[in-house]
Amino acid sequence: MRQKRAKAYRKLMHLYCMTFGFRQPYQILIDSEMCKSAVAQKIDFVKQLHTVLQGEVKPMITQCCIHELYLQGKQQQPAVDLAKTFERRKCNHREPIGGDDCLASVVGDSNKHRYVVATQSQTLRVKLRFIPGTPIIHINRSVMVLEPPSDTTVQAKERAEDTKLHASAPDLALVPVTAPEERRVKRKGPKGPNPLSVKKKQSNEPTKPPTKAQPPTGSKRKVDDVDSDPEGESIPAQVSAPTAASKRRKRRRKNKGAVDMDTQRAESDSVKS
Repeated sequence: MRQKRAKAYRKLMHLYCMTFGFRQPYQILIDSEMCKSAVAQKIDFVKQLHTVLQGEVKPMITQCCIHELYLQGKQQQPAVDLAKTFERRKCNHREPIGGDDCLASVVGDSNKHRYVVATQSQTLRVKLRFIPGTPIIHINRSVMVLEPPSDTTVQAKERAEDTKLHASAPDLALVPVTAPEERRVKRKGPKGPNPLSVKKKQSNEPTKPPTKAQPPTGSKRKVDDVDSDPEGESIPAQVSAPTAASKRRKRRRKNKGAVDMDTQRAESDSVKS
């Protein structure tokens, strides 16, 4: 199948699915003439249906259509064998009737069971075009064709769209009113610092007050230095006790050194004399 035709068929089946509620697998009603044409043209019938409808298919045939094939004798035995592979659809006819009348009665006036009809009967196809939402398939020169939507189908589609667009007040009252969801707006601004580059927070333990450094023992302190009183008054600094003691030691060492020098000189003079 050409790409352009496949795209058109896919679009057409999408219309039937969205407007009339068709769903896969598509139920396909097949008549006796369609079976005879498929055998005569040597067509892989189920595969072609799958290709045309772009989805899974479920071929179905009524007992009246099979009985119509039986009446034509043994020359139609291949068509009978093909029909037996399809699923049987109950038509509730006690006595067999014609295939066209049987399929028309099964489809009904509105095709509420959503059947796709595959038929070679021109009379039946004309009847089905007046039923909205009824896809029709036929074989044309060994090519299976899906007919475009009829005028009745197009009008039904437009009416369905108008009812959806222009809903009445009672219909709107049945629709539950829901509160609009609050949209979370992301605030645009500077981002925070990199958590790996931020210093760790200090603990909440009370910090000890800084202790005042004391001068080492033996160090000298100038008298001109001024200490600050807690009340704000300046007090002259006094020489501490360790500083006075160190001065006394130095004086004793100097005096002792001078005495030693005098004794050494007296001894040297006595030795010379």
